[in-house]
Amino acid sequence: MIERPAFLGPALLGPAFLGVDASLSGRRWTGPSAHDDRQAEALAQATGLPPALCRVLAARDVAADGAAAYLAPTLRDLLPDPRSLRDMEAAAARVLAAVRGRQRIAVFADYDVDGGASAALLLVWLRDLGVRATLYVPDRIDEGYGPNDAAMAMLAAAHDLIVCVDCGTLSHGPIAAATGADVVVLDHHLGAETLPPALAIVNPNRQDEDGTLGHLCAAGVVFLMLVEANRQMKAAGEAGPDLMGLLDLVALATVADVAPLVGVNRAFVRQGLVVMGRRQRPGLVALADVAGLDQAPTAHHLGFMLGPRVNAGGRIGAADLGARLLATDDAHEAAALAARLDQLNTERREIEGVVRDAAMAQAEARGLDGPLVWAAGAGWHPGVVGIVAARLKEATNRPAIVIGLDNGIGKGSGRSVGGIDLGAVIQRVAGEALLEKGGGHKMAAGLTVREDLISAAMDRIAALLDRQGAGALGPRDLRLDGVLMPGAATVDLIGQIDAAGPFGAGSPAPRFAFPDCRILFAKVVGTGHLKVTFGDGLGARIDAIAFGAMDGPLGPALMAHGDARFHLAGKLEVNVWQGRQSPQLRLEDAARA
Repeated sequence: MIERPAFLGPALLGPAFLGVDASLSGRRWTGPSAHDDRQAEALAQATGLPPALCRVLAARDVAADGAAAYLAPTLRDLLPDPRSLRDMEAAAARVLAAVRGRQRIAVFADYDVDGGASAALLLVWLRDLGVRATLYVPDRIDEGYGPNDAAMAMLAAAHDLIVCVDCGTLSHGPIAAATGADVVVLDHHLGAETLPPALAIVNPNRQDEDGTLGHLCAAGVVFLMLVEANRQMKAAGEAGPDLMGLLDLVALATVADVAPLVGVNRAFVRQGLVVMGRRQRPGLVALADVAGLDQAPTAHHLGFMLGPRVNAGGRIGAADLGARLLATDDAHEAAALAARLDQLNTERREIEGVVRDAAMAQAEARGLDGPLVWAAGAGWHPGVVGIVAARLKEATNRPAIVIGLDNGIGKGSGRSVGGIDLGAVIQRVAGEALLEKGGGHKMAAGLTVREDLISAAMDRIAALLDRQGAGALGPRDLRLDGVLMPGAATVDLIGQIDAAGPFGAGSPAPRFAFPDCRILFAKVVGTGHLKVTFGDGLGARIDAIAFGAMDGPLGPALMAHGDARFHLAGKLEVNVWQGRQSPQLRLEDAARA
């Protein structure tokens, strides 16, 4: 969603959609522009596609002659040439040389989903070639993010090649410590002006890259390296492992790492979901089963059911559990690992809740109207500070940083909002020595800071974010794609709209408004959620669910509706209950009609 510039008031923005300048949650509703309306109408006339779907396509600037290709993204059309990235040929050639020479290979991976999936891609591909590589994932608490001197020296003493995935671009000292072994880096984090002494560093976010592929996560970079390696094998008359069957791992990483679902990432996720639906990877099958996923996987399931469980090992358990689960070919091992990760995820939620409450109270006391929302506390588990930062960001529409303190050192994580580059700011402040180290990308970053420098560092970060306009942000506008009536929201229509997906970061799920409706039924369910049935007075009705609605103004207002009429807004989805499908609105906001 595009944030409106702070200097534009409502009068200059034009009328609010359905006249909603301040909804029950305090948000201004915006709708399609006149240009979008014209484009949607032209699309409908030219293609015969449903008007609601054409509104979604028009919002993404899809023309009539490109609609068919957009609705069926393929790797054939969207896969970039791997060699467009610097060092790619050298990286693939070195990995192949290690395979052919039966050299000892180590994979050094980050402890999150992207790192785990990236490692699994390499481990599975190498295993298909008869090579068993060593997996090394650093402990989040004891070692921190990325390569460290001791681990790299240890691996170099026993291996000929170390491949760093989802890390390494800023690791000058640790890579230099890997004496006696070659190091290849496959990463996507923001690079500095100088690169460490690795044999090859493949990273679309290097300073000397043009940024065309900057939207790739690390697993996407690893996949491109495998494409290049397979091409080199084919040129030598050799057959490489199947790559299409690995797209489930790429899809999981792309969604869980909140990479924008544009370009080739759409094809990665769309086709990866098909692969995942075949239930052929033991780790993902076991994970889906333990998570209670009883339907075809969607991008939402990857981000909110599977991804958090893979992450749980790196956050509060053994750091390598996620990568081991994704790479294993043993169903019994997969079941045991998935059960352990599910247990750890439950523990993570409990720890997160405690830290979240304390962080929010501290941030509120400090003030939520500045360019940065931050909190720091002794004993806060470093495995949950990133999640809590995301919660603060969502609650305030401000960049947020949360720091856990231990023995005078703070380890923190930050999350940003659209249009504000937090990673570049963190990297700059690290260069100014206010941080021990720090880096990341636009939307997420990590840092290490001395406790006595936290206030000064946060002030400096806030000042730099303010220059980008972070201090002038207000409540997010709610961007709507159009209006629907309850009778038009069918399972078939939802399926047609889903063809414009997958939806996620960079390509948000369409939102529709249902105008002038009456609440027919409202009930609190679960822990503060609201179940609603509403209708238009003409006989048509639809169910809706509003998660966490009772924790804000939305739930209480709808529970006390008093037979008033409301405009209701949210995302359409198919609800599956006892094998039956029905349309459902994931209710996000409402306003009195």
